[in-house]
Amino acid sequence: MRPARLDDADRLRAWDEKPHIIEIMGENEDRDRGRELARHPPWRWWFIAEVEGNPIGTVQIIDPAEEEPRYWGEVEPNLRAIDIWIGEEEYIGRGFGTAMMAFALAHCFGKTGVTAVLIDPLVSNMKARRSMKNWDSSNWAPAVSAETIAWSIDSKGRDGAPCRQGPERMS
Repeated sequence: MRPARLDDADRLRAWDEKPHIIEIMGENEDRDRGRELARHPPWRWWFIAEVEGNPIGTVQIIDPAEEEPRYWGEVEPNLRAIDIWIGEEEYIGRGFGTAMMAFALAHCFGKTGVTAVLIDPLVSNMKARRSMKNWDSSNWAPAVSAETIAWSIDSKGRDGAPCRQGPERMS
């Protein structure tokens, strides 16, 4: 894993257009990846996963209480939210997503005071939903949106301890 850089913008745009990414993330919202990568807000951590120096996917971690434009609505402090996707199809199903999630959770819970991590795969993204259940099967919670499911894991997560419910409202 390495921090995302401005020169990753073209690769991220290309991944955004791939059918398997559209299937798991929804239609591209005309994201300006160059503008996003040029900014370094204190509430976002963005990484590129590499295998033998080749970028294969991305992890974006945010503080949902501080991020713009408040996608998660008004949430309590000390949370993080994660987006993970593998852009290169040949790396799917080989354990790299699990490794990326382990990295993301370690990054989140390594921060003092973080109490839970939020994730919201599309309802239709069964692979992600099955994968998330490997981390803690106790807390899938319907979100306001019919398209996504909000899920959270606390610092005990994989031990099967109950986690707090996801946000009640999503913008």
